[in-house]
Amino acid sequence: MEKVVQFLKEAGVYYLATVEGDQPRVRPFGTAHIFEGKLYIQTGKVKAVSQQIHANPKVEISAFKNGEWIRIAGELVEDDRREARASMLDAYPDLRNMYSEDDGNTEVFYFKNATATFYAFTHAPEVVEI
Repeated sequence: MEKVVQFLKEAGVYYLATVEGDQPRVRPFGTAHIFEGKLYIQTGKVKAVSQQIHANPKVEISAFKNGEWIRIAGELVEDDRREARASMLDAYPDLRNMYSEDDGNTEVFYFKNATATFYAFTHAPEVVEI
């Protein structure tokens, strides 16, 4: 899982795909954090992406860097513990300009039943179970 998070952090931006009804929705994200051995992302409860994840927790992430890309497919589970939110915000202190672990808006999710696949035109795909 360390390789997955390192790739996402080095890419800087990844794209999270959700579903709203029968319409795919994709948007840029930047948080990727390991907490208690799980891969976490963060958003705000007031955002449409939050409602989409709660309605259908199956998501995909894609990121690209240096001729290689990653796809992560799995389910997101909300972790409503203060310490999970604080850990994410401590890892991304710039987010504290907009979020707080106690603001009632900050929301963190971890992946379960997830698979990350690294792709490139120069090598065979590499699969990592998360």
